[in-house]
Amino acid sequence: MGLGKAKIRINGADCGLEAVFLGVITSIGGFLFGYDTGQISGMQIFTDFIERFGQGPPGDKAFDDIILSLVVSLMSIGTLIGALSGAYTADWWGRRRSLTFGVGLFIIGNIIQITALTSWVHMMMGRFVAGLGVGNLSVGVPMYQSECCPREIRGAVVASYQLLITIGILISNLINYGVREIQESSASWRTVIGLGIAFSMPLGLGVLFLPESPRWLAGRGRWDDARTSIARLRGLKADPHNALVEDDFQEMRSTIVQQTNVGTGTWWECFAGSDKPRVLYRTLLGCAIHFLQQWTGVSYFFYYGASIFQSAGIDDPILIQLVLGAVNVVTTFPGLYIVERVGRRIPLIIGACWQATWLLIFAAVGLARPPGQYESSGIVMIVAACMFIASFAMTWGPFAWVVIGETFPLRTRAKQASLATASNWLGNFMISFLTPFADSGIGYAFGFIFFGTNAAAALITYFFLYETKSLALEQVDVMYSQHELKPWKSSEWNPEGYLDRNTRDPAYWNQRRGSMIGELGGDEKSSKHIL
Repeated sequence: MGLGKAKIRINGADCGLEAVFLGVITSIGGFLFGYDTGQISGMQIFTDFIERFGQGPPGDKAFDDIILSLVVSLMSIGTLIGALSGAYTADWWGRRRSLTFGVGLFIIGNIIQITALTSWVHMMMGRFVAGLGVGNLSVGVPMYQSECCPREIRGAVVASYQLLITIGILISNLINYGVREIQESSASWRTVIGLGIAFSMPLGLGVLFLPESPRWLAGRGRWDDARTSIARLRGLKADPHNALVEDDFQEMRSTIVQQTNVGTGTWWECFAGSDKPRVLYRTLLGCAIHFLQQWTGVSYFFYYGASIFQSAGIDDPILIQLVLGAVNVVTTFPGLYIVERVGRRIPLIIGACWQATWLLIFAAVGLARPPGQYESSGIVMIVAACMFIASFAMTWGPFAWVVIGETFPLRTRAKQASLATASNWLGNFMISFLTPFADSGIGYAFGFIFFGTNAAAALITYFFLYETKSLALEQVDVMYSQHELKPWKSSEWNPEGYLDRNTRDPAYWNQRRGSMIGELGGDEKSSKHIL
């Protein structure tokens, strides 16, 4: 029996094993994101890496702040550009082939890095090209997962993207820890980079065997293919006219036909106020959530954690980085449960407040009792960093990706997701570029800035983010069109035809199914390309 015919029952509905497999394969994109983030933290303190790319006389080389900032942060500029280009590749070629293209760019970037000899510019440009690929994937993966996976598992599948980011960081830390014994040889850092190529191959090839996004297919007028894709993702490939498939298909179809009739979404529409359901509002919200995800302070620890703890007098900073990576992975698992059981809004608000508290402790202790002078301060700061990472992994890490996968309408989804993800990478670049200067200037007081940004994140979530738990993507669009509905009351809203968000009204859907049969032929003929 093929995967398209195999299914399991989740939250009272059939979900195909192919949808679960899709979540696993595509989340490798998150692994590559995390792996590339984690590898540079350890590599930058390897002896051979410093001797080859650092500044100063042989035997006494070190990185200038500006050079280290550029080597670390130019990848983020690449990811920002890659994220914006992802809107075009995902629309032109389809969601699957766009992901394969992103993997190809990542591999080329890694090859450029491996072949670097003594030029830091060579290494920097390799990271830039790899960043183009990671940026493309960071848009394409959550969008593809959100458009494909049944609503019963959508939140957990998209959140698994963040889980794989954390695993990628942990694996890179483990490999850095293992090769530190040969850090006086180029094999140390070249091994770390080269393994990234091997890790990317299952995504680049495996995604081509998965079903295409039914919403992308429907946007191209390929309704039969869209129905087949939905059936495969429900584990009902042999029964594409099953009532569950039919209901999913008709919910999607009614909204897409309506969007088709009003034309194609443009970049300008993402920012233009109009009678459409809060498009500008959602663009700004998505950008804010993703910019603030980086400004929680997470990249401060994962890009520069080893050097920060080394300067704090910690004997084995790579080991501490490994501990942070392990905490990051383990505490992401509860987030996969929370996102489907509790929702999006409340965990994000609580998480931001918790993170702000521990960053305040981290900064205050580091300034009042410098860890280089007081051993106990170093212990407290490590604990504070672990508590911060634990909260981020359970809330802001996975949930920000879920939000951009669910929030935008199909007409402009690829473009808005690109803008939100580009905002993420802009924040990432700012942290990675500014941290060496901040570390030299204000030191641990940088933590007070992160305290403020986490407080701002909690407020923005409370006042502007709507609760999308258990809603189909088309229902999210309808909810945002309810101008009288306030975000803090949004969890009480139920879509038409539902007794609650998880329970369909059988009478409504039986009547709707009958009424749609006569209309099907005429409406499908009017469907055009909308993307």
